[in-house]
Amino acid sequence: MQLLALKPRSALETRAPVDPTSVKKLLSLGIEVVVESGAGLGSQHPDTSYQEAGASITDDVATIAKNADIVIRVDKPTTADIALLKRGALHLSFLDPFANPDLLEAFAQQAVTAISLEMIPRTTLAQKMDAISSQANLAGYVGVITAAERSQQIFPMMMTPAGTISPTKVFVLGVGVAGLQAIATAKRLGARVTAFDVRPEALEQAESLGAKALRIDLGGDTTGTDQGYARQLTDEQLQRQQEAQAKVCAQSDIVITTAKVFGRKPPVLIKKDVVDQMKRGSIIVDLAAETGGNVEGIVSGEETTTDNGVLLVGLENFEGRVATHATQVLAANFANMIEHFWDTDAKNFPISLDDEILKGCVLTHDGSIVHERFTK
Repeated sequence: MQLLALKPRSALETRAPVDPTSVKKLLSLGIEVVVESGAGLGSQHPDTSYQEAGASITDDVATIAKNADIVIRVDKPTTADIALLKRGALHLSFLDPFANPDLLEAFAQQAVTAISLEMIPRTTLAQKMDAISSQANLAGYVGVITAAERSQQIFPMMMTPAGTISPTKVFVLGVGVAGLQAIATAKRLGARVTAFDVRPEALEQAESLGAKALRIDLGGDTTGTDQGYARQLTDEQLQRQQEAQAKVCAQSDIVITTAKVFGRKPPVLIKKDVVDQMKRGSIIVDLAAETGGNVEGIVSGEETTTDNGVLLVGLENFEGRVATHATQVLAANFANMIEHFWDTDAKNFPISLDDEILKGCVLTHDGSIVHERFTK
């Protein structure tokens, strides 16, 4: 059984699907590991580090792909990439399937079993392979550090002979995995943190980290879904939320928005009129900018300053800015998933669509699109 680990094709992507530790785990399962030359350069893993771990290095991806039983990568492939794959191969990567239906058709035509990392169920059993959560955790940290680097203020309160410096006020919108890490990071730096989420249980988690919870009576059911995500709000609920948030934004030095919704455009949480009320020198970091953004006027991949002096940070791939650790946990997610389903006797990765985890993340198999959300 041969596994091919590919380097990213996107210039913005710095992460790799394997690190030396995960290579050793895969080898222990009896899998031959081949890594594309240069795959780990963005995460400080030269080819020699993979070779020392026991992997082979290749520059001839086209030839290897025709024979590889398992192909793993971080960024999504092109239809031309899929055409190179062996029929019956297993392909694991981020796929953004709702926005790329052409890839599902290509996988099915090539009879490749495609697993979308975004679709892995958020359950206790699947936690060790949950790449969305592992990467969101790092994005939340990087979002706060990004704001701290750009701020003209320090985060902690400081007593000086010349007077007392007040702590920076940070407002975190969305208390999922990224939001919780943003809260924790801002608190470690000494900021005064306020947080909001539509889910009452998420606000309790925010308070456990030392944040002040902004509680808004939205009416209706605002508990999380069975996958742990926030429910989509009605227009009336969203209006109530935005009005209450506006007051906190006007008082905040830094706002971090984290409402990145898989499969649809993220909600606009902060409109232009709210930005116009914020203080000169304040900063908004939008972790959802690359999928549409939570902030009106945000530009994906760019940093812009408004007429009233508010910096809007819409950078992409926040987790990729700490590529060494992002690769460490992502590579572990890949290896843990393969290990979890690996048949040690048959030396293969059996696909059972009755399995709770595989049913949730296998999109194509045996020449067909099989996931219920894409077959209708």
